[in-house]
Amino acid sequence: GKDKIIFVTKEDHETPSSAELVADDPDDPYEEQGLILPNGDINWNCPCLGGMASGPCGEQFKSAFSCFHYSTEEIKGSDCVDQFRAMQECMQKYPDLYPQEDENEEKEKSSKDLEASPVEAAVAKEEKGSS
Repeated sequence: GKDKIIFVTKEDHETPSSAELVADDPDDPYEEQGLILPNGDINWNCPCLGGMASGPCGEQFKSAFSCFHYSTEEIKGSDCVDQFRAMQECMQKYPDLYPQEDENEEKEKSSKDLEASPVEAAVAKEEKGSS
């Protein structure tokens, strides 16, 4: 593969490193390919995934995303509900890594809806009473 494993001894650590950084391999098949590789497979190394494929919920993400990508259902991905649910449940265990941005907005919206409901009910009663 592209990685090289080097074992070091205590003596190796006592001298300055002579390691050389190797420039990016221009022949790397995953470099600059985008999300979908030429053969139709998903490029899990694509920076566009923002590391989702390698985080603590990486396996759940890969399962859900693969299911959606390869779905042949009339409504694409409709057969992937269980995988997406598993991914969401995993992400909820790591709120620092996967912030739930919409959660506060939804709570505010639902509390505003609750506040409006009694007013709407009172208006509806008044309209019925005036006819």
